[in-house]
Amino acid sequence: MKKLFLTFVALLACGLVLTVSAQEEKEMKTGWSFGVLPTATYSVDNGFQAGAFGDIYYYGDGKTYPDPIHKISWEGSYFTHSHRMRLYLAYDSKYLIPNMRVNASVTYMTDPLYSMWGFNGAAATQNYDVWGNRDMYVPLTKDNVNYYGMSREMLRILANFQGRITDNLNWAAGVNFWNWKLGPMKDVGVEVDGNKQYYNTDATLYNFLTNAGVISDEEKDGSMALELNAGVVYDTRDIEAAPNKGIWAEAYLNGNVIGQQYLKACAYFRQYISIPIHLPAGDPVFAYRLAWQHTIAGETPLAMIQNNPLLVQRNMISEGFGSSNTIRGLRENRVLAEGMAWANTELRIKLVKFTLANQYFYIAVNPFFDAGIITKPYKADALAQLDTDGDGKIYDPLFNTLTGTTDPIYDASKVNYLVYSGGAGLKIAMNQNFIVSADFAKCFTEGMDAGLWIGIGINYQF
Repeated sequence: MKKLFLTFVALLACGLVLTVSAQEEKEMKTGWSFGVLPTATYSVDNGFQAGAFGDIYYYGDGKTYPDPIHKISWEGSYFTHSHRMRLYLAYDSKYLIPNMRVNASVTYMTDPLYSMWGFNGAAATQNYDVWGNRDMYVPLTKDNVNYYGMSREMLRILANFQGRITDNLNWAAGVNFWNWKLGPMKDVGVEVDGNKQYYNTDATLYNFLTNAGVISDEEKDGSMALELNAGVVYDTRDIEAAPNKGIWAEAYLNGNVIGQQYLKACAYFRQYISIPIHLPAGDPVFAYRLAWQHTIAGETPLAMIQNNPLLVQRNMISEGFGSSNTIRGLRENRVLAEGMAWANTELRIKLVKFTLANQYFYIAVNPFFDAGIITKPYKADALAQLDTDGDGKIYDPLFNTLTGTTDPIYDASKVNYLVYSGGAGLKIAMNQNFIVSADFAKCFTEGMDAGLWIGIGINYQF
C-alpha cells in the first residue's frame, strides 16, 4: 500500500509542478490508452497483494471520449495471508455490436484459507481470538486455530448484453456460468523457528455446520450454476466511470437453472447530483445508491450465497455483503443472507486536475456513509433445529473451549440489526476512466467492527 501511494505522490507532484495551467482546454483522447499498476495493496482479510492489474482503452478518432470504444480489463495477483490467487480478463463495449452493449469476462480464483463468518450478519459471532487467515506474525492464533476458515475454488464465465428500447432505456439479458469447489481449509503451513506449523483444519465453523446438517451434503463440496438474468436498465449518466450528473437504475431477475435452483429479484437506483459550487477542478457531486436483492423462490446454495448479481461488472469480484462492493467497513462477505437492502451515500470532491505525459488526471476525495439490513435470513429453518433452548441461540462446545467463553455462535435476535459504517476515500483518475481508489471505513454495528477497514482497488464503488 505504501509503495502504491508513494509512486502516485511522486508522479502527481511532478505533474503539478510541470503541467498545471489556468488555461482551460478541451479534453480529447484518440487511439489506445493503457493503465497498468502493481497490486501493492493490503487488506485485513487477505494480507498483502502482489501482482498487477490494469485497463486498456481504445478511443478511435476520439468522438466517443470519455467513453471508450473498447475496454479490456485484466488482473493477475496473489495474497500473502490468505494465499488467494486471482486471474481475470474482461471486455466491455457499447460499440462492438450496433445499438448493443457487450460485457464479458473470465475469472479464476482459489481461496485455500477463505473466511466464512457464519450466516445472517450480526447474528453470527465474530471472535478474533480464533480468526487466523494466516497472520504474517506467528504463532498464529490460539492453538493455531482458524475457526472461520474453509477453502473454495471458482471458475466464472459470464456474458451480459444490453439493447436499446427507447432513449436512455435498455433491455438487459445475460448468462453466467459458475463452477465452485468447496471444502475444509487447505493449509500449506508456515515456518516457525525451523518447524512448520499448521492450522487445525477440523476446528472450524464450516465443519460444525456441515456435521450439524445446516450445510447439506449436496452443497458442502461445491456446485455448478448456470444463471440467467433479464431486466431493464435506465441510464442518463454523462460519464460512466465517474458521473457528474444523471440516473442509473436497474431492475431484473436472476435465476439458476441447473443444480439447486433459485430465483432472485434485484433492483438498484443510483443518482448523481452536481452541486454548483464551481471549484477550479470541477463541481462536487453528491452520489447515492439504493439497492435491494432478495431470493423470491428456492434456496441459494452455499457456494453462491455471497454472490451479488450485476448486469455490468465494475470490479473483478461482485461479492457482498461487506468489503468494497456493498457496505464498506465490514469483513469480506461478513453478511450472508437471502435478502438484503442497503444504501450508499457519498460526496465526491475533485481537489485538483492536471496533465502529465499527455494524460489527463484529477485527484478527488469522497466522504461516505453506508447502511444495510437483512430482508430475508439464510437457512433460518435449519439453524432453528440447533436451538435446543428455544431462545434463538446456538452453541458450539469447541468454540467455547477455544475462546474460553460461554458465548453462542449464533443469536437469531440479532438478524435484523441495522449495519452501518462511515469513512472517506481518495481517488486518482486518469482520462476520467482509469480510477485508482483507496477507501477507509469504520463499522458502527455492535459485534461487526472490523477495526480500521482499508480497501484499495479501482473505480468508484457505484
